Amino acid sequence: MSRRKDGRPRSLTPAANSSRTGVTTERAPVKAERMSLGDPERSIPAGLMTDEFFLRPILATDAARDFEAVMETRADLRVWEQSSWPADDFTVEANRQDLADLERRHLDRRAFTYTVLDAGGTECLGCVYIFPTTATFLSKATVTSLVEDAQWAEVDAVVYFWVRESRISSDMDVRLLAAIRSWMDEDWSLARTVFVTNEQFERQVQLLELAGLQVNFELREPGKLGKYLVYG
Repeated sequence: MSRRKDGRPRSLTPAANSSRTGVTTERAPVKAERMSLGDPERSIPAGLMTDEFFLRPILATDAARDFEAVMETRADLRVWEQSSWPADDFTVEANRQDLADLERRHLDRRAFTYTVLDAGGTECLGCVYIFPTTATFLSKATVTSLVEDAQWAEVDAVVYFWVRESRISSDMDVRLLAAIRSWMDEDWSLARTVFVTNEQFERQVQLLELAGLQVNFELREPGKLGKYLVYG
């Protein structure tokens, strides 16, 4: 697949029009107004491509391939979610209903969910979830700042992600995290993105720390005993 000259993943966001005159003009710097994730004026990237995998908005029609990845990874997901999901008797049809809801939320700009697919587009390798801090479940959570300059109100996007269990041994989660970070910085144009994981999900905690990220907040959801760590 085609890549940028700097070797970073290529976004599927259409490129802005460039000047045809060949003349370079300088403009006084303008302070951009902060734009929320749900702002109708914000351009939402259509996806992300690398040589190994690509991301696109999840669809209800992804139910079968997503189900396979979910059930293969259910032990990790139960720790990650602090719940019994997915149950051993979870079905493709139940998953289809879940994905239909995620698809609607994406279209309504309430939250953005991207499936991670292999280069051929046939196998689901994981999922990426991008939320504004105003998402219902986050609004109900208790968030505690752990560093002096960390302000929850200044966070632009809250990212959760998981990778299919069979791809962990090849460190695909390391490469996915690196790709997401570049994507959020460059193509979403967000000033502050944070990544969340459960403190008990040791693999992902180590992954985020080895990437040089620092715990900025502690997040507790009602009804869940363990805490989530928020890295930025």
